[in-house]
Amino acid sequence: MSVGKRDSGKDVQCQMEQKKDKREKKCTAIVLAAGSGSRMGTAIQKQYLELEGKPVLYYCLHVFQESRYIDEIVLVTGEREIDYCREKIVQQYGFDKVVQIVAGGKERYESVYHGLKYVEDGIVFIHDGARPFVDEEMVERAYECVLRDQACVVGMPVKDTIKIADQNQYAVQTPDRAYVWQVQTPQVFDAKLVRAAYEKLIQSGWEKATDDAMVVERMTEHPVKLVFGSYENIKITTPEDLEIAGLFIRRRRA
Repeated sequence: MSVGKRDSGKDVQCQMEQKKDKREKKCTAIVLAAGSGSRMGTAIQKQYLELEGKPVLYYCLHVFQESRYIDEIVLVTGEREIDYCREKIVQQYGFDKVVQIVAGGKERYESVYHGLKYVEDGIVFIHDGARPFVDEEMVERAYECVLRDQACVVGMPVKDTIKIADQNQYAVQTPDRAYVWQVQTPQVFDAKLVRAAYEKLIQSGWEKATDDAMVVERMTEHPVKLVFGSYENIKITTPEDLEIAGLFIRRRRA
């Protein structure tokens, strides 16, 4: 029996190595950590707050560091936090896939644009550093999807009924919940496609882009495929989110 188990383990390892060898394109993760986190109500930005003994930012970097799909990481942070990120996060935790730490912009789309300047051709995963619960299964699903569709975003169908409101907070429309998704990250694209979309965005001066899929949709008209993420793939935005994230981590450890 023990010999069979060892052989089975070798087979699984062999399959994983073969799958890695068959990857068609280089994959770069852009991790966004330049947000101010004003809704958290703390002097420390949310991505650097301690979550069960480690900075929030640590968790997604760890996943990308260990991922068999991600080749390198570009970390986008505030200009004043570059040295801190290099010494206290990248070097301290041995994240040697981080090849660049660059300063972001005032808005999210500006930070993404700055990060894209350091991405070669291939596939780019754009991820919020305040989402600690990305995992390898999400990365794999997104990778397989982007090979087919060139543009995909991780998300989940909404559980609640959604209302569209007017400027006076009166409900004016109730979309069919079956077609409404809550969008998450990573958002994953062919690098040439998303780079062209962001270059057009910057040239246009349009400032209402709230995520990368929106930029690709508006600037290229290329369809974006939705792929399942996880209901646990939350973004740390408020103190309540930090408490929930702590529960998730403690449950996983248990």
